[in-house]
Amino acid sequence: MDPKDEKYLILEQYRIYSDAKEKFIDRQFSTNRFYLVFNLVLLIATYMLSTLTPHYAPAIVLSVIGFGVTIMWWLNVDSYQMLIKVKYAKVLEYLETKLPEEPYHKEFVDYTDMKKKNNLIVFGDFQKYLTLAIALVYIIVFVQAITNMIILRFQPI
Repeated sequence: MDPKDEKYLILEQYRIYSDAKEKFIDRQFSTNRFYLVFNLVLLIATYMLSTLTPHYAPAIVLSVIGFGVTIMWWLNVDSYQMLIKVKYAKVLEYLETKLPEEPYHKEFVDYTDMKKKNNLIVFGDFQKYLTLAIALVYIIVFVQAITNMIILRFQPI
């Protein structure tokens, strides 16, 4: 096989993998958007049911469901980040060693340097903080509903 053909094949593989990585990241954003909207709707429903009904069961059930969904969201964010790092970044970096330039590697080096110097919070970290904040809201709602239910149960008539 001619070396020019080999370089062309490597470049094509690199291009295909790079496009696949971008599509994967787009899918991650769509998934995060779904979880965010779902959680917002669930939080609004929890708030409305807890303020409109005297019963605490809906708030308890919805907060447990919301907490479970938030855990799934956290795991999803973590899985996407791991897959992007391993499946795409490592393969692209390997393919770049066979090309004249290494743009992803250079971008990663600059990014890590900037992150160390400026203590940046990256979007992946922000997503995890957001899931923690929403999970905390569900925990607060759950504890408040349980506490109110116990207080009402043992309150003298």
